[in-house]
Amino acid sequence: MLLTFPKKRILAFNDAIFSIAITLLVLDIEIPDTAAIRTDGIWQVLGNLIPNFIGFFVSFLVISLYWISHLKFSKYIKLYDNRLLWLNLLLLLFIVLLPFSTAFYVNSFNEDSAFQVYCINLIFLGIFNFLMIRHVAKLNTKMPKLVSRWLKFRSLNVNLIWVLSLALATVLPDLISRLLFVLIFVFQFWGDRYFKNKGLLKKLHKKSTT
Repeated sequence: MLLTFPKKRILAFNDAIFSIAITLLVLDIEIPDTAAIRTDGIWQVLGNLIPNFIGFFVSFLVISLYWISHLKFSKYIKLYDNRLLWLNLLLLLFIVLLPFSTAFYVNSFNEDSAFQVYCINLIFLGIFNFLMIRHVAKLNTKMPKLVSRWLKFRSLNVNLIWVLSLALATVLPDLISRLLFVLIFVFQFWGDRYFKNKGLLKKLHKKSTT
């Protein structure tokens, strides 16, 4: 059953959730205690916060990427139904959980199980992002197939990296498994170039002028 209430309400709600989640990330970075700074020195105290900053920057980047993805496919949404609304809410559920899983991860930075919990959060986030893109393309047939393939590719390759990170967390050294996410940018760059060569820019430009 198709719904008819204003799309702006959905997008405003989504933007609010994304902005709140991204703000909550910084709360896990505690302001250094003055006594500790005097005892250990400012650089030692800040060095102890490195895991917190790593978790903050990675999760900030992840939420930003999903918000950008949401922007990219939301402009194609002309028709929506209850299923799309629930997929959207499930996506937001795992966005809201990200500050918790980030804090859990950084507070046990060298524990593989804590990192795996973080990866599971991101995997479910990626699953619902992909399902949303697929359902938007199904409901809104004016979305060019090339654009749909591009968005699905970007969603799937992000999830692939987190699945690999989860699977290899107990096999690879901590630093390597924690930095596998850098491959996301390599895959995204390669994928964007591939789809641009297939005429993606023309499809996007055509959409923006109609």
